[in-house]
Amino acid sequence: MVTDEHVETLIIGGGQAGLAVGYHLKSKRRDFLVLDANERVGDSWRERWPSLRLYSPALAAGLPGMPFPARRSSFPTGFEMADYLESYAERFELPVRSRVAVEALERNGDGYVALAGDRRYLADNVVVATGVFQSPIVPEFASELDPAIRQLHSADYRRPEQLQPGSVLVVGAAHSGGDIAYEVARAGFTTVLSGRDTGQIPVDIHSRLAPLVFVVLKFVWTRVLTVSTPIGRKLKPEIRTHGGPLVRVKRADLQAAGVERVLERTVGVEDGKPVLADGRVLDVANVVWCTGFRNDYGWIRFPVPTEDDGYPEQQRGAVPSLPGLYFVGLPFLHSFASMLILGAGRDGGRVAKHITAQAARAPRRSDLHVAEVSG
Repeated sequence: MVTDEHVETLIIGGGQAGLAVGYHLKSKRRDFLVLDANERVGDSWRERWPSLRLYSPALAAGLPGMPFPARRSSFPTGFEMADYLESYAERFELPVRSRVAVEALERNGDGYVALAGDRRYLADNVVVATGVFQSPIVPEFASELDPAIRQLHSADYRRPEQLQPGSVLVVGAAHSGGDIAYEVARAGFTTVLSGRDTGQIPVDIHSRLAPLVFVVLKFVWTRVLTVSTPIGRKLKPEIRTHGGPLVRVKRADLQAAGVERVLERTVGVEDGKPVLADGRVLDVANVVWCTGFRNDYGWIRFPVPTEDDGYPEQQRGAVPSLPGLYFVGLPFLHSFASMLILGAGRDGGRVAKHITAQAARAPRRSDLHVAEVSG
């Protein structure tokens, strides 16, 4: 038997972006519910490689209302961020339901209905906060590599011990590729890092001056590099399609670790081995694909307008052509900071403000269409 539940705002995804929206909605005394497919709040961070550390210091790693409980200049691990998010949800008593995977989202008159097992959630507003780490991208020719070569995507990489003896090709040279190439090289593997240069930030984030520099970077990331400025609009497609610049591990660090840095892309296979764009064939035992992720919104059963890069078309999270539908947690949702923890709080506040303003102008749409869905 299918059970219906009614809520003003349904947030799908209980990561930092979804929790930030929930915090702001609760502060405005709005009715909302957070659904998360994971076993525990923060599990998406627990599933990443253990050596992962945030690129932002603890002073900027907290969500609204709760500073990160660590030395302000330290850089939290992914596991520490997971525990922080779990504590955040508990402290503010955010209504999070774990182990609830939304299978489909449909229109319901002027509102929406989310399907999850034997439950249907009717909502005036839906905030999609499922993040961007959904479907790992691996080139089609990967299947042509010799089966003896061990292949991992960065989504599955945890530690160098997963790799078999022999050399390693890391494909994709943004910050994740740089971090992984550095780690496996330091573990003793002969390592090649392939891909275009995405640049690097010009400061050492672990230096004594880093906290002061970060104040400037925070201003740039939130106020300068936005979709409202020419430089922000120019940078947006670069960040979305090619990844961010090197942050912690720099070019000099890669060189010092013995990583062979090649700017040619990995474009195909010859005799079961990966081939670079210049025709060079690499005899390697392992390939780590740091080639990004693809958004997967196939579970949304109605057309959502998209931009040229496939991301949802939105304005500060709101989809103009679909009133009541919002997205958060996207890279460059509004600014460079949108993909950082500090950006999640800002974007979440904007979305909550928009929802509150819209609610003041209209009755609950879900109440007007209960009969239609129940029938």
